[in-house]
Amino acid sequence: MTQPSTPSAAAAGRGHENAPPGRVHEVDAVRGFALAGILVANIGFLADPGYALTGVMPIPDGPVAYTIVALVLTKFYVIFSFLFGYSFTLQMRAAERAGASVRARTLRRCLGLFLIGVAHGFLLWVGDILTLYALLGVALLALRGLRPRTAVITGAAIIGTLTLVMAALAALSALGPSPAPAATADPAEAARVLALATGGPLDFLRMQAGLYPPMALMVWVFQGPTALAMFLFGLAAGKSRLLEGLGTRTRLLRRVQWIGFGAGLPGGVLYAWSTPRGGVAEVAGLAVNTVTSLLLAAAYVATLVRVIGRFPAVGRALAPAGRMAASNYLGQSLLIALVFTGYGLALGGRLAPIAVMGVAAAIYAVLLTLSAWWLRSHRQGPIEYGLRRLTNGPARS
Repeated sequence: MTQPSTPSAAAAGRGHENAPPGRVHEVDAVRGFALAGILVANIGFLADPGYALTGVMPIPDGPVAYTIVALVLTKFYVIFSFLFGYSFTLQMRAAERAGASVRARTLRRCLGLFLIGVAHGFLLWVGDILTLYALLGVALLALRGLRPRTAVITGAAIIGTLTLVMAALAALSALGPSPAPAATADPAEAARVLALATGGPLDFLRMQAGLYPPMALMVWVFQGPTALAMFLFGLAAGKSRLLEGLGTRTRLLRRVQWIGFGAGLPGGVLYAWSTPRGGVAEVAGLAVNTVTSLLLAAAYVATLVRVIGRFPAVGRALAPAGRMAASNYLGQSLLIALVFTGYGLALGGRLAPIAVMGVAAAIYAVLLTLSAWWLRSHRQGPIEYGLRRLTNGPARS
């Protein structure tokens, strides 16, 4: 597939002549943007790891936490999941052009993602999502023959079922004798985990070894269904080439913004309000957020595409990070660990939430700069290069 010749694609593509053939620059720019949300969502864990023990807010309660929960949490991993499904269609076309087996290539890629994810989870970030993507990638391989309409219907059925199940749970909870108390972190246990996180490297690794296996299971169970639905939406969009030249579809983008922000912002506020309250309120907030988070994420993407159409430099700044998203994802975890854990400065639990956001902004800026620098002399990021070698298999003689 050649680079589309739409105005938005051409604008995004200038300055990226070194990009491999078959890439869609709109996808790279959106992925680079989504990395910012992933960073903001994840950094709170190691900034104050004791709060992760019981599932309460990633940063102590306050305006910063409220804003993150309302506008960021659960909004950006769905963008990444959608783009995984979209990129799967690009990889299928690449395999077909090369006369290679889509099945063999996908299985090798998923194996590589899984192994990287396990290492990432044990060494850096217990909330790793790459193992989930690897497992769901195999499922997507089996579903690759679905027509776009069928894929959308299946994904919508998954989201609808999740919403109805959580709404039913909220209703049943309301009928109970007394509401469940909101989750609170045990101060002694939180202090123990914080001491491990900010101790020496071996202390941090002990914390990771204890927390990662149950956390991985939670990610698979609670994020897996939504991620699979987004994979299917992305598969349908990729087969329809939806993102190629999307910047020219102004009427569609405006409609997505109106619906997405109109429903997504109130849903995000409700989710942030209900999360720390527990019981019926929390479950009801989750039910609403299951739908509204997708709408808000779509509005974010539509807004970004329109911004890039007006200011092409934004797309050029974001696309390099998007081209090497796996390297950036792991790089974020490494830099967060160097700042907040015993791997480096051990600042966990010592910075105010607004300062933590400042660290996130600095990390994002550093990685954007490094990505642009790296791609001046390389076609791919280091992790992407390794995955590509594994995906493509042995070179043909």
